Amino acid sequence: MPHSLGPVPSADSETLLELGLSRSALDRSAALRKEPDQLRRLLADPATCVLDLYGDRAPYEGEPGSRRLYYRPPVEADRSDLVIYLGASDGRSYACAIHPAEHDGDDPRANLRSLGMELGDLDVGVLAASVGMANWHAGQGFCPRCGAPTEPAEGGWVRICTKDGSSHFPRTDPAVIMAVVDDEDRLLLARGPQWGENRLSVLAGFVEPGESLEAAVAREVFEEVGVPVTDVRYRGNQPWPFPASLMVGFRARAASTDLVLDPEEIAEARWFSREQLAEEVGDGRLGISPHLSIARHLIEDWYGGRIAEPS
Repeated sequence: MPHSLGPVPSADSETLLELGLSRSALDRSAALRKEPDQLRRLLADPATCVLDLYGDRAPYEGEPGSRRLYYRPPVEADRSDLVIYLGASDGRSYACAIHPAEHDGDDPRANLRSLGMELGDLDVGVLAASVGMANWHAGQGFCPRCGAPTEPAEGGWVRICTKDGSSHFPRTDPAVIMAVVDDEDRLLLARGPQWGENRLSVLAGFVEPGESLEAAVAREVFEEVGVPVTDVRYRGNQPWPFPASLMVGFRARAASTDLVLDPEEIAEARWFSREQLAEEVGDGRLGISPHLSIARHLIEDWYGGRIAEPS
């Protein structure tokens, strides 16, 4: 079905969302990755800051509400472990040492979902990059062309096939996520069959090959709930390395309020006024997406502020 998407405004025509994982004070210094022995030199420098990552968990310091990542100087074991050069900030170099999840210990450690809203701009950039790169390396031990083993190169940002010499790079999968609003300014929330009955969120889906972001918004909404949309407007984006997504947020106007659900994708969908959503979230009848997610920002952007939850 054709959709009138309308023009997407420029970034300065509307205040964009302030998203937790889009903050980063890390200079990735990509040119340094190609320098021979750059990683070896950094690991010989005691001023280099190394973050240990065990599965998806990293060590931290501080109390809940003000936690920060714990960095250590390089150690001899780093020379044989998988270490990723992440970049630099204020004259210091940062790297991540990737370890199996089963090596996790008893000292304070947490994942990005837990720490993301508390970390400063530098730490959140370091941890998001570390988690994303660890996920990529975990699935790239063998060449997709010939099946031979691959080896890390260029500071961990490339893997080279040991047989045919082909280079393989980290990939990011773009996904659109959208707040759909009707002519009465009600918001559409839904849940998939795998979600609990009391949890709803905005619609989302992956971008298909050869498809624009705006077209993906219209296609996903129509496929999942049967609603055509217009006036698709960009609201912001953030990395979501679970395992390798970039979430691109939009708001769209519904051309109809009649819902026709795809039962394989959507188990429930409802239109909410602000008063109704605040009441159901406030008394605990309904749960919505966590604060770190772009989904929560899109919901509260429409709502006009924070939505109070039960303490």
